[in-house]
Amino acid sequence: MKNILIRLSVIALMFSCGATENPIQNSKKTTKVSENGYWQQHVDYAMEIDMDVNSFQYKGKQKLVYTNNSPDVLNRVYYHLYFNAFQPGSEMDVRSRTIKDPDPRVGDRINKLQPNEIGYIKVNSLKQNGTTISHETVGTVLEVKLNQPIQPGESVTFDMVFDAQVPVQIRRSGRNNKEGVALSMTQWYPKLAEYDDEGWHADPYIGREFHGVWGDFDVKLTIDKNYVVGGTGYQQGEPKVKSGKKTIHFKAPKVHDFTWAADPDFIHDTMQVPNGPMLHFYYKKDLEQKYLDNWKNLQPETVKLMQFFSENVGKYPYEQYSVIQGGDGGMEYAMSTLITGQRSFGSLVGVTAHELAHTWFQFLLATNEAKHEWMDEGFTSYISALAMNSLREEPRDNPLIGSYRGYISLANSGIEQPLTTHADRYALNGAYGRAAYSKGAVFMAQLGYIIGEDNLKKTIKKYYNDFSFKHPKPMDIVRTAERITDLELDWYLIDFAQTTNTIDYGVKAVEGKSIILERIGLMPMPIDLTVTYTDGSTEEFYIPLQMMRGEKPTSATIINDWAWAMPTYTFEANKAVKSVEIDASQMLADVKRENNTFTKE
Repeated sequence: MKNILIRLSVIALMFSCGATENPIQNSKKTTKVSENGYWQQHVDYAMEIDMDVNSFQYKGKQKLVYTNNSPDVLNRVYYHLYFNAFQPGSEMDVRSRTIKDPDPRVGDRINKLQPNEIGYIKVNSLKQNGTTISHETVGTVLEVKLNQPIQPGESVTFDMVFDAQVPVQIRRSGRNNKEGVALSMTQWYPKLAEYDDEGWHADPYIGREFHGVWGDFDVKLTIDKNYVVGGTGYQQGEPKVKSGKKTIHFKAPKVHDFTWAADPDFIHDTMQVPNGPMLHFYYKKDLEQKYLDNWKNLQPETVKLMQFFSENVGKYPYEQYSVIQGGDGGMEYAMSTLITGQRSFGSLVGVTAHELAHTWFQFLLATNEAKHEWMDEGFTSYISALAMNSLREEPRDNPLIGSYRGYISLANSGIEQPLTTHADRYALNGAYGRAAYSKGAVFMAQLGYIIGEDNLKKTIKKYYNDFSFKHPKPMDIVRTAERITDLELDWYLIDFAQTTNTIDYGVKAVEGKSIILERIGLMPMPIDLTVTYTDGSTEEFYIPLQMMRGEKPTSATIINDWAWAMPTYTFEANKAVKSVEIDASQMLADVKRENNTFTKE
């Protein structure tokens, strides 16, 4: 799994003049039912926002044109009102105060907010095609009963007038964060909930991340003229200034979110990626010198990261990307990220690598983060670890070793829940974190162990080509790998992501040339085996998993298949055996590695 800040005096520099054109080729207003039955909804946003930087309140007018590309008749629609989470007694507040291991960034802070510090979005009026419709605010969700159902293929217009207040910064969004950034405006507007082949996804905002409808945004923001402002999308012309405020016009094509940040004391730098987008960096001018130096040094590293992801996943399709100081920690948004800025250089590069990688895994490959959080955080952790490794003077042999350790610790902890668990329904935040980030990363890395690294690289690129600007699901990455390899791989998704079955293979015995292996865990896997003979020579063997119906490309000696139901496997080596090791590469997520090796005394 996340904007462009504009100083009046440097408008032309910041937006590189020609950035008003839509960079997305062949962008369509709708995604109709394709030959394989896939469809997705489409919404176009037009918003006018008037922000008072003294009261932190703003007024909004919103016009949505919503196209129902589904085969279903829709009697209702839902909006997310995320800022309502930042009120005492909200689900986010109560969950944070009752979970056994609360996120320390939240704790009981929401419960202590005063009326002028809370967040809210109040819908004053809502019309469907010009006619007032009934609606009810239920926590962070607006429930809307339509006057007229929306028919398949029909487009309707919703007009809304709303008032809102920016909360004191607690989680991702808010005002006056701990580093003094005035406004981190994320998940700040009434956002239409997604409807797909699984129905509505009107999840309350309790703690996790997001899901949205693809579309085009047209946003006019009016704010104090001294504020440097940044938003998803491209600035249209120069701001219009009147009575101490300026109005900035942004357009963002083919995105599913819109974010901005603002502060009167932002420095703005740019750096061009060769044959790529313009990078924008926004950070506070009053940072300590060591942090200012870090932000300068971050810029060429971000160029390298952008190039790595474009080369190894797919070309970045927009003309700009912004790294902005704000929020808490780091969080990805459309064409940008908000990250905290008072970090060591290594930490600043690391968080930028992770959040930039989210542009591909969740933003362009827009999985439902609430249901498939591991495809968002895990795949991002995987590719960002490779990217960071590419920046090292001495790359590590296995840059994913930390993810493997995190997952194996979780698997042996007794608190693991399957990756099918809704992101808000983990019993512990710690279990969520290791599942989403560590196990999700291992899922991708271990797929390379199963099908071969070259095939994994091809799979990732085809996955991007086939599913960017869509909402892929877990089976989509598996089916992509199957199309690349012609192997059967559904068992991998079933066992590793839909259960808590573990991988545990061991060397049971060695008798002369005879080697006996055993499967102790319930999860099946093919086996890479290194045999060292008594004469000092070694030989690599590959034991295919029978249910894969094939093998990965390998230079090892391929021997007979191992059928999963058989608890042991015996074969004869070519010479007297001194030692045996299962998975010398340590890319197999074996939860008890101590029985993976055997040495004869």
